[in-house]
Amino acid sequence: MIKILKLKNVLLAAVALILFTVLSVSVYFTGAYTVYYGNTPRLVPIYSVEREDKVVSISFDCAWGVEHTDDILKALSVSGVKATWFMVEFWAEKYPDYVRKIDVGGHEVGTHSSTHSYMSKQNSEEIKLELSTSSEAIKNITGKEVNLFRPPYGDYDDELIKTASELGYYTIQWDTDSLDWKDLSATDIAMRVINSVKNGSIILMHNNGLHTAEAVPIILETLKNRGYSFVPIGELIYKDNYTIDGTGRQIPAK
Repeated sequence: MIKILKLKNVLLAAVALILFTVLSVSVYFTGAYTVYYGNTPRLVPIYSVEREDKVVSISFDCAWGVEHTDDILKALSVSGVKATWFMVEFWAEKYPDYVRKIDVGGHEVGTHSSTHSYMSKQNSEEIKLELSTSSEAIKNITGKEVNLFRPPYGDYDDELIKTASELGYYTIQWDTDSLDWKDLSATDIAMRVINSVKNGSIILMHNNGLHTAEAVPIILETLKNRGYSFVPIGELIYKDNYTIDGTGRQIPAK
């Protein structure tokens, strides 16, 4: 009888472990999910979105300079595309006219932190300060609340995502990296994006890349010709009733 009970306990433990692994994603906090690798959990942000339609988002991180921003805005306007712009607090405060120009153009604005630091090295109070002050700086200019956040350098840990989620932010990464910050040619930037995009992709670009403004029209025209349409990230992602898989792909609940 004792041996049977021990065997039963072992089997129950095994089943529980299998369920954890097979069900790989579970809710941890609002908007943040724990992905299980074996028996080790970690929180993941949103890298892309599972969608049946050919819809993608293009985003620009704003941390230094504005020299090429007008040309990017012009290209987006000509194509009728609305993008998401993630702004660092010191950039927003230095260039409030550009924050307004981006907002008035119908684009979406998210925070890219206050100081553009490696936030995985910060504690929860430091993270809260980074998010609250940067969002407040943007809101003071646009009059709009901020609920999207992109970590600087794509650097994150459980504490960062957990804290951001508790404050009501969706932490956004990307699955298509233009590498425009490396000063690649416009053609190379465009081809990197065009060859990587799929339904629900989030494209990463920067407002002041040397050849970004030249690449944007190529990307928009080519992808539109392939049947893709563009929406801001806030319209691409699911706000509730979803899970996130091990790649960071957001999947609607069935």
